[in-house]
Amino acid sequence: MKWGTMKRKKSGQRALVAYLCHFRPEPEGGFTVTCPKLPPIVTYGETLEEAQANAREAVELCLEVIREDGQSIPPPDRDLASPIDQLVPVAADL
Repeated sequence: MKWGTMKRKKSGQRALVAYLCHFRPEPEGGFTVTCPKLPPIVTYGETLEEAQANAREAVELCLEVIREDGQSIPPPDRDLASPIDQLVPVAADL
């Protein structure tokens, strides 16, 4: 097959949205992630960055399954044009 003859799926303009996820530190290390608006989601990462990446993938897959099943997509918690608040842990002498 020649590259010029391959057909691409038309992709519409997609908005960036966000769903609130809870990152619970585990006693043995790592983080368990859940998403209140998307209850099927439970994922884990050994680091916060890995947990965030796994959460992103889980949300995308969950939304895809919801769409394929013909169900309504829960409204996002925010669009990414809004400011994002996040706790930033640091070590400090108090």
